Amino acid sequence: MSADFLDWRKCVIGKMERLDKEVLNTAPVADFRGNDGSLLAVLKTLLFFTFLMITLPIGLYFGTKSYVFEGTLGMSNRDSYFYAAIVAVVAVHIVLALFVYVAWNEGSRQWRDGKQD
Repeated sequence: MSADFLDWRKCVIGKMERLDKEVLNTAPVADFRGNDGSLLAVLKTLLFFTFLMITLPIGLYFGTKSYVFEGTLGMSNRDSYFYAAIVAVVAVHIVLALFVYVAWNEGSRQWRDGKQD
């Protein structure tokens, strides 16, 4: 390679490195320090509803199958599976609806609080 090409290449690479450093120095940095409380509240809400989504339908399924449908109502094993599954599905829908309601109200509350600043 010729010396002129190598000099041109070094010049271009040097300019690109300086440009990269300038871009990195002027890039905006996200500031999450003011949102720690709201992020923690969102995480707690999400974990609470995740716990409910796992435990409530399973618990209701086995509880209603054994104690309500087979024990109290005297249904057959096959019928109790069906009705216990319906109870579990209804529980899932209730937990999802509650999560959407809480998330919607939490979001609108944060929006209103931010709007007043």
